[in-house]
Amino acid sequence: MARAQAATETRVPLSKERVLHAAVALAARDGIESLTMRKLADELGVGAMSLYYYVPNKEQLIDGMVDIVFGEIEPPSTDVDWKTAMRRRAISTRDALNRNRWAVGLMEGRTTPGPASLRLREAILRCLREAGFSIEMTIQAYSVQDAYI
Repeated sequence: MARAQAATETRVPLSKERVLHAAVALAARDGIESLTMRKLADELGVGAMSLYYYVPNKEQLIDGMVDIVFGEIEPPSTDVDWKTAMRRRAISTRDALNRNRWAVGLMEGRTTPGPASLRLREAILRCLREAGFSIEMTIQAYSVQDAYI
């Protein structure tokens, strides 16, 4: 009885954030193709079914993981000139994707963009629009930079 109580006291409780960060670490280490709910549960020391309380399916797990990567990218600031801001954003994006190679190809086209993704996109659009870019040129500049990265 005392042993079970001690194990319970030292166990870090699950949370959506903990599940997602463990999934990102697992994908970074072993590749996205090796990510399964069972392997993730083993990594966390829990039963696979307990993960479904935090992420209802693998698709939403990946959506959350991708949003974590978006959160690692420095958004462009309007406090510096747009070229400097967008260069910093490009370098930050490249660094984040080098750390999370599994995310390349998954960053665009997610059905449900997360809050970090939306914040980054808004910052990019704001930076370019405040620099005087038209809507059309903003879209083109954004697309060209992403293609280059």
